[in-house]
Amino acid sequence: MLKQKKSKKGVFITLIGVVALLALTVVLENVLDPTKNIMLFTVLKKGAVYALVASSMNLLNGFTGLFSLGQAGFMLLGAYAYAIFTIPNSARENVYYLYGGSAIHFSLPELFGGGAVGLILGVLLALILAGIVAAAVAWLIGLPVLRLKSDYLAIATLGFAEIIRAVFQWDKLGPVTNGANALKSYPTFSSFNIPGGLRLSTAVAFLMAAVCIAIILLLINSSYGRAFKAIREDEVAAEAMGINLAKHKRLSFCISSFFAGVGGGMFAMFANQVQAKTFTTALTYEILLIVVIGGIGSISGSCIASFLYVACSEWWLRFLDEEHFIGTFKLPLMRNGFRMVVFSVIIMIVVLFFRRGIMGDKELPDLFQKRKPKPGAPVGKEGAK
Repeated sequence: MLKQKKSKKGVFITLIGVVALLALTVVLENVLDPTKNIMLFTVLKKGAVYALVASSMNLLNGFTGLFSLGQAGFMLLGAYAYAIFTIPNSARENVYYLYGGSAIHFSLPELFGGGAVGLILGVLLALILAGIVAAAVAWLIGLPVLRLKSDYLAIATLGFAEIIRAVFQWDKLGPVTNGANALKSYPTFSSFNIPGGLRLSTAVAFLMAAVCIAIILLLINSSYGRAFKAIREDEVAAEAMGINLAKHKRLSFCISSFFAGVGGGMFAMFANQVQAKTFTTALTYEILLIVVIGGIGSISGSCIASFLYVACSEWWLRFLDEEHFIGTFKLPLMRNGFRMVVFSVIIMIVVLFFRRGIMGDKELPDLFQKRKPKPGAPVGKEGAK
């Protein structure tokens, strides 16, 4: 009973922290000049998107024990689905100019009447459809692929991501995907800014990611989540307990892909354009690195590591790419590309000293619980004497 109360207290404190962080983003975006602090808001938006995608990958790799490397492919599916369903009809001819127009002749925000209500409902439905498209494809490829284990599963899903990227650049699919050209002119995070009023683009990115991550956490703490963890620990024991391995593996794979698809749609909103060449294997490795740094089996760790990773790689170390002088003496090594060298060294140090990641397998609410004394350890003043 006491443990349950402590757990509820930790969740409540964490929830207050998330709400405070959301309010802070609104204040910062409306107090600071976005043109002078562009990197800050870029890091916040991209960090929110990466936090969701990393959490979805952690659900599969960390909690179910399935080593998949297809995250970039599912993000691509989600990004394209979102863009295709939200490009305004008036802009389709300009976007698909090489193919004489688009094969899709509707836009979800316009179907809901346009305006603020149409934008909100259209974008939400498009993101859900982006997740559904990714989950549906995951279900299809999961039938043969999930029979594989360990490295073989990783290679198969990695191959799937590369095939999807090549297919979406196929010229014959141009009227739908625009071939190798970029899709643009769809609603982005900036579309939620009120003209002459509040700027809400960063807050919207945070809110979308927070809601999706909260759903993932609820799933992990449900009976399905416990089944996923049992599969991770010992498949034979899990099957002996009555857990249907094939069903739960496929379920975890589809749910992870669904949120990766939603994350892909959000990535499209962040990047302002969608192009297949963006979703390379390197993107999957970035997400995997975030999961490892944050802690395999910790959603909180994935979220924290996402912001740290994006901030270090794209903002805090950017000065290392520029030449610097002390008087007439030119500092050695300071040139374009040196930033990534230093960043790689930092990652190696983090991995060496935090072998289980920043959070290990703990979540933020666990930090507010008192540690139990070890058996036989002295308790209280009398024991200390």
